[in-house]
Amino acid sequence: MVNSEHTLSDSSALTGWYKSSYSGGNQGECLEVARGHVRVPVRDSKAVSGPVVVFSGRGWSEFVGAVKVGSL
Repeated sequence: MVNSEHTLSDSSALTGWYKSSYSGGNQGECLEVARGHVRVPVRDSKAVSGPVVVFSGRGWSEFVGAVKVGSL
């Protein structure tokens, strides 16, 4: 379930976006994360002014950990 407390409708207001160096190639399935914010904003790299999912620091760490072990 998506909660408006964990999303933003327009990512263009945030700064510090970067894409992982692991996001090579032309697949177009990349996420970007914005540095320098209390919470961790994440967006689709193809939708630079599109919606953002916002994680807590702990939530982001748990998500990345789950991806690394293949749980997601």
